[in-house]
Amino acid sequence: MADARIEVFRRMLEADPANSVVRYGLANELMKVERFGEAIAEYRTYLSQADDQGAAFGRLAQALDRTGDLDGARQAYQDGIAAAQRHGHPGMAQEFQMALDDLG
Repeated sequence: MADARIEVFRRMLEADPANSVVRYGLANELMKVERFGEAIAEYRTYLSQADDQGAAFGRLAQALDRTGDLDGARQAYQDGIAAAQRHGHPGMAQEFQMALDDLG
């Protein structure tokens, strides 16, 4: 089932590679099946295309953490905090700060 959803997202991106909403959906589906390397690539592409309000940075940080890239995870959380603050989401910024503190 998950592979079918992933394939649908991939086909939609073939038709419209600039569709950031579809790309974010693909990245989330890849996270669900723990294909973290692919998810990281999709989140990074999404973030290069969209002015994310913070959530994608948090998901990217989680994926990086799962692959052992703690420096990358720290940076993603810091970028997420900045994005959340820029978009008026103090609760999200606080959540990311707590996650960042937990990384050590």
